[in-house]
Amino acid sequence: MSDQKNQDLKAENLEAENIDEGSIKIADEVVGIITGLAATEIDGVAGMSGGLAGGLADMLGRKNLSKGVKVEVEDETALVDVYVIINYGNSIPDVAWKIQDNVKQAIEGMTGLDVKAVNVHVQGVNFPEDDQEEVEEVEKEEVEEAEDKE
Repeated sequence: MSDQKNQDLKAENLEAENIDEGSIKIADEVVGIITGLAATEIDGVAGMSGGLAGGLADMLGRKNLSKGVKVEVEDETALVDVYVIINYGNSIPDVAWKIQDNVKQAIEGMTGLDVKAVNVHVQGVNFPEDDQEEVEEVEKEEVEEAEDKE
């Protein structure tokens, strides 16, 4: 009979060790903020874009890091879309690859989620102030020439 009690106690201990201690749920918003921070750390990124719905010209500052980011978290995997504006003069593919790598490392390192894909959507190019003035001047001259021809 004591053998039966010992077996019962061992079985109870095994069951106690196998009890689920709970679950961890990381909000999509948290993954979005991590993504925004990781993307804006890359040289050549002018800022995050609100996407097509937010307007192409809307550059979002550091306060809105989760804006310009779409995150889908299922089970232990994440799928991320990042909408960015690149500074003029940078290689867009190089900057995009750096964004993908940095975002993947940041999410996996901080959350433990497996990042399935990081899709980078370049929504625009940011011109420095001097170049922007030149572009506006050329556009103004083209409009005036077109008006003169009419």
